[in-house]
Amino acid sequence: MSFGEKILAYREDILKTLSELVRIRSVSAEGSEKPLQALEYMLELGKNMGFEVKNVDGQAGHIQYGNGKRICGVLTHLDVVPEGEGWSVPPFELTEKDCRLYGRGVADDKGSAVVALYCLKALKDEGVISDGSTIRLILGTNEEIGMTDAQHYFSKEAELDIGFTPDSDYGICSCEKGILQLTLSGSNKGSYIIGAKGGNAVNAVPDKAVFVVDKEKAVEKILDDKKLEAETDESGNIKVIAFGKAAHAMEPHKGENAVMNVVKYLSDVISDESMGNVFEFLRDFIADTTDGSLLGIKQSDSRSGELTVNVGVVGADIEKAYARIDIRYPVSADCENIVSKLREPAEKFGLTLDVDSNLPPLDVSEDSEIISVLKEAYCEIMGEYPDIYSTGGGTYARTMNNKGVAFGPVFRNDFSNMHRPDESLDREKFFLHAQICLEAMYRMFKG
Repeated sequence: MSFGEKILAYREDILKTLSELVRIRSVSAEGSEKPLQALEYMLELGKNMGFEVKNVDGQAGHIQYGNGKRICGVLTHLDVVPEGEGWSVPPFELTEKDCRLYGRGVADDKGSAVVALYCLKALKDEGVISDGSTIRLILGTNEEIGMTDAQHYFSKEAELDIGFTPDSDYGICSCEKGILQLTLSGSNKGSYIIGAKGGNAVNAVPDKAVFVVDKEKAVEKILDDKKLEAETDESGNIKVIAFGKAAHAMEPHKGENAVMNVVKYLSDVISDESMGNVFEFLRDFIADTTDGSLLGIKQSDSRSGELTVNVGVVGADIEKAYARIDIRYPVSADCENIVSKLREPAEKFGLTLDVDSNLPPLDVSEDSEIISVLKEAYCEIMGEYPDIYSTGGGTYARTMNNKGVAFGPVFRNDFSNMHRPDESLDREKFFLHAQICLEAMYRMFKG
């Protein structure tokens, strides 16, 4: 019997705790109150289990077992993206249906946080000790909006000697693209688009967009067109409602961008009128592409793949407009050069381009200690060694100074719908992940 199998004794406790955690609407894009509530809930559980816990300024915290100098860590986050539309079950309730566990955060990343907590409990309950190591479950609250929580945590606490974040796919993710998030903004005066709202998070493909067209500029065709929903509002303006398909910003080609659908449609229907500088920029330099080709930044490398571009959020009124854009760039790319190439057309349109955040790429050697540990842990449970891969996703691994990687919880023969409606994991595979996680934590802790 592997050590990892011992986690199965906690199955019902794990599901009960996960149910309580999913109920907390910890959407970081809506403010810090609910993510903090989720953090306090987990820290209180850890304290009640007999662990040392610490809240680091309400931004992050840890639950700790052992007191050695070598610090091992499992990093998870308790914040989630907004639920969006199109769920078949209540998004903030844990629902078991067709042998799957549904709920916002089940896969990203509350399920992993709860599993790691009970892995700590299993180590403690089994009396596992280490003379030289401490192991921490580190919990963050704003991973989905920039990871400043982890940065703040490590500015106050010691760096890890070894660690992983269960916030991706199996096998082992040794390489992550850089993540550049920008805001494009400017005047909207004179535009026939007098209102717009689309998307909830810059790191997701928007599945709904609502644009308002000035009644003086609107054409009758919009109301009669069956491609979208349109209606006259109380002021006589035309409200255009379009739907797309949500997807993670690391794979924008797998979604359908509702915002860009409306921009393209309106530019075709009312082609002789001003759309406003922001929307004209989106029309001319992004359109229906996701590879940066119209911006002149298309590129790729063999290590991490192709650059991607996603228009995640837009907003407008009669005075001003803005668009938030997510760019995932290869490990070999020059971020400053990418920003420079975007500034040129932005300035031509009289727009301001602000860099909201830039998370540099991660590139961990396959010969590193952490990859060796995780390979053996995975093989112990699965009977085979895992693949080593790269991703466009962004995880806490890049905050670990090349001492950590992303590892699980989603298996390649399953799906999770992260950042989409009906986020879920297969129940059996969820507990298979739990066994791998415990085996990995055991091996890290024992050194």
